[in-house]
Amino acid sequence: MSVASMTGFSRVEGASGDWSWTVETRSVNGRNLDLRFRGPPGFDGLERQARDGAQSRFQRGQINVAVQAKRTTESRRSRVNLEALERYLALGESLALKARVAPPSLDGVLSLPGVIELSDQEEDAADHATLEAAVATSIGLALDDLKLSRQAEGLAITELLLAFLARIEALTRDAEALAAEQPPIIKARFERRLAELLGDAVNPERVVQEAAAMALKADVREELDRLVGHIAAARTLIYDNGASGRRLDFLTQEFMREANTLCSKSALQALTTAGLDLKATIDQFREQVQNVE
Repeated sequence: MSVASMTGFSRVEGASGDWSWTVETRSVNGRNLDLRFRGPPGFDGLERQARDGAQSRFQRGQINVAVQAKRTTESRRSRVNLEALERYLALGESLALKARVAPPSLDGVLSLPGVIELSDQEEDAADHATLEAAVATSIGLALDDLKLSRQAEGLAITELLLAFLARIEALTRDAEALAAEQPPIIKARFERRLAELLGDAVNPERVVQEAAAMALKADVREELDRLVGHIAAARTLIYDNGASGRRLDFLTQEFMREANTLCSKSALQALTTAGLDLKATIDQFREQVQNVE
């Protein structure tokens, strides 16, 4: 298993009788699950179907479901608007007399706007319910495809997350090796500064005591241990079956907290550089986590 993305797209087409329809679903990042539905008039039950379907498949993300449905022209009934026809004929006869030309032909008048009107044939309740159920099935299929799309995108995100974790782990090992060099360097630096201030009056025991205290304050063992633990926890979450986006997001905050403390305790330029590289990699990790369901 791997994480699922919150972005995806799907499209499903369907037809039944003299009706045809398309269902498109789009998903983008969202803090919670938010469904936005747009459907044709007269299909009032579809929004509930889409909402229930989304809630049963997803936990986070803004999901847009758009349904378009239409009847074929053959199923539409035509009628002549006699009032419009009479107005056109009266105007045509008047113009024909004034201009001394032939009156308009019937086929020409019938082609004028508003003379022929098309209206949908009435549909009984049972047929409409059957049609709406078929469209609802297409919505379910589109949501299934959307889930597959989000999972496919999640595979790519998983590879990136694991690569960033490997980089964080390598930098943590580097920091651990560098941190071991800090105590003697801190002692030598403190001894040199005291010598500059006090000359021969430096007390060796005092140097050792003060240097030990400074080394204790600069100890980053706990921060490094917590980073190792966070790395293991992140890998577990990535392969978790449930939605792990929120927990991974919280974990990145803990990563950054340890990296900040590591930098603040650093007494070596190389350790500070490693800490800054850690922060940059953690930030890249966090950017990808924002896409995780």
